[in-house]
Amino acid sequence: MSDFLHALLAQEEELQFDYFTNEDAFELGCIIVKHAKDVLGKGIAVHIENGEVPLFTHYMTGTSKDNTYWINAKKNVVRHFGHSSLYVGEKYKAEGTTFKDGSGLPLEEYQGEGGSFPIIVRGQGVVGTVTVSGLAGEEDHQVAVDGLRHYLTRT
Repeated sequence: MSDFLHALLAQEEELQFDYFTNEDAFELGCIIVKHAKDVLGKGIAVHIENGEVPLFTHYMTGTSKDNTYWINAKKNVVRHFGHSSLYVGEKYKAEGTTFKDGSGLPLEEYQGEGGSFPIIVRGQGVVGTVTVSGLAGEEDHQVAVDGLRHYLTRT
């Protein structure tokens, strides 16, 4: 397994919650939006779910209904595989295939592109997703990771 794939799995081990509430989703979403605005200066769409219950959705200026497709397609990958959408897409590339050919899943509903990250609760496993859309896949992934890291390490 490549160093990159190991690093992506290490992020999933690092960025775990003791519990995850609706208030956590709201605060996490606000942190991600603020980061995109203040640090990146770019508009993104952010969607956070617990199970399949939407808890936070915000489309910044510069996003469109196209972001809805990407949010849904990337979060479906996390739900199906239990790993970040970037990890899943990169794993197929490392195996010498594409997400489409390797997974056999319809691209209308699934995309192995970066931007959706599992919300993991220790002792429970994956309970939801945080998904970012609007940048390149690896950048979307990094925005989600940065937001989670900031939220989980705040004092």
